[in-house]
Amino acid sequence: MMPEGQTQEPDDDGDFPVNDRTCIVTREAEAPEGLIRFVAGPDGQVVPDLKRQLPGRGCWVKIDRTLVDRAVQRKIFARALKQDVKADPDLGALVDRLIAADLVGMMNMARKAGQFVSGATKVDAAVRSGAALAVFHAADAAADGVRKIDQARKAWKFGTDAEEDIPSFSFFTSAEMDDLMGQNAFIHACALAGQAGDGVVKRATMLDKYRGVGQSGAVGGARRPNL
Repeated sequence: MMPEGQTQEPDDDGDFPVNDRTCIVTREAEAPEGLIRFVAGPDGQVVPDLKRQLPGRGCWVKIDRTLVDRAVQRKIFARALKQDVKADPDLGALVDRLIAADLVGMMNMARKAGQFVSGATKVDAAVRSGAALAVFHAADAAADGVRKIDQARKAWKFGTDAEEDIPSFSFFTSAEMDDLMGQNAFIHACALAGQAGDGVVKRATMLDKYRGVGQSGAVGGARRPNL
């Protein structure tokens, strides 16, 4: 028996992608890392399972807020889970909050491990040395401060002939970060190499993808978070 949602289409080499799952909205195969798992809760409500650890039959949706909203509107979860489940109209917003909370938690963990630093001077130095994996700005950070760090990113890329930019993210205003992170809030910050730093970048990329902002490598234009 095939695992839940697994596709049986062979790849270009004729092998079966045993770890792929199928998005219940698009019906396209995707590795689990590109999907969000949902299960039926004890109360019959659809529950997001970001860690993919909850028991029971699950179904999968690509990391895309519009697809989660579409699955709710079209009542696709009940068919996929083969149960009379109900999806809250705000399920898409709940997933956003959970990913954002997971990101903030990992930022705090990375800070304790010395893999997440804040302050314009430290961030600028980390970017120019190539130590920064990704940079983060408060959504309401002063344009001049963002511009200076952007210049550092461009200088690093030009000086190393790197194919990709150091990604840049802007998810929360300074006031929102005060609420989320307390004394750990920042205006400018960056993630450094290490398990926790990598975890920050992974979660930031997921949130960026979920919101459809697509701002890795660019600054500004971030969609306001649903907190």
